[in-house]
Amino acid sequence: QVHLVESGGGLVQPGRSLRLTCVASGSIFGVAALGWYRQAPGNERELVASITKLRSNPLGDTNYADSVKGRFTISRDNAWSTVYLQMNSLKPEDTAVYYCNAIVDWGTGSTRYWGQGTQVTVSS
Repeated sequence: QVHLVESGGGLVQPGRSLRLTCVASGSIFGVAALGWYRQAPGNERELVASITKLRSNPLGDTNYADSVKGRFTISRDNAWSTVYLQMNSLKPEDTAVYYCNAIVDWGTGSTRYWGQGTQVTVSS
């Protein structure tokens, strides 16, 4: 079992920055990927950014939604137990509940875990 706790959300003006943090606890030795998703009212949950552990790239392979490329940066700690999302040049359309996500590889299969979400509101 893996437990995820997000923090760092809030109200921010357009053009400003926020940094989200997600701390994973429990059976994190099998973490294969960490990521951030978001869901705005009336919309489906969508991928914002992810970082995947690869044998060919121990630092992790990152992936971003087109809408946040160049503005958001995902990073993690050495233990793959904490994932960050640095959000710069925020826009009103970035307003959503942001969810942390972890994929854990058990060897015989994998499980996706979710945090409880943190609200990000971009408004003047």
